[in-house]
Amino acid sequence: MGKQQHGAHIVWDWNGTLLHDIHAVIDATNASFVEIGLEPITLERYRELYCVPVPLFYERLMGRLPTDAEWLMMDAVFHKHYGARVDACVLAEGAAELLAARQAAGRTQSLLSLAPHEQLVPLVRIHGIAERFVRIDGRTDGSHTGKAERMVRHLAALDGVEASRIVVIGDAVDDAVAAAHVGARAVLYTGGSHSRGSLEAAGVPVVDSLDEAVDLAESLAA
Repeated sequence: MGKQQHGAHIVWDWNGTLLHDIHAVIDATNASFVEIGLEPITLERYRELYCVPVPLFYERLMGRLPTDAEWLMMDAVFHKHYGARVDACVLAEGAAELLAARQAAGRTQSLLSLAPHEQLVPLVRIHGIAERFVRIDGRTDGSHTGKAERMVRHLAALDGVEASRIVVIGDAVDDAVAAAHVGARAVLYTGGSHSRGSLEAAGVPVVDSLDEAVDLAESLAA
């Protein structure tokens, strides 16, 4: 790993970026809202309000932060409904081909997600792309903070990839925050959890396809 010195090293996000799961997320969100007494939400409103840490998203919906007990219940109910839907999700358009092409060209890439690690790895394998990454890291604790500190640990494990070569590609403002935290670049993709307007507020490039994201990542790291 330490010998790879050319081209961008891309740190990919999973949910809403490589995995096209936004409709499963909305369906699971609304199914969970029925159980916890909140009104259903449209895709457009979800993309305007969603943020990390996720309890802040619920604060935007409820007008107050959920209590610890409420949050644990909300999180459990959402994951119950999401888990029933995620197996039907497919990779984002062109994702498998992009990952394979970059690997064949000698470029490196890794995967960092806030999804639970024990659920993430089997899903990545099911989609046939696990071998495309030099490292896969999901969430290994109960914390629902963002990616910044996890990005520090992820990059430390990559063995000598310079920050100037690292570009984070994700669908959330938190991905840009995590990139900035380690001195890396970011490109945000509109196919997931945020509206274009929400993403543009992060002050990094925003694109509508993963092809564009990869092309831009390579130019940023040149």
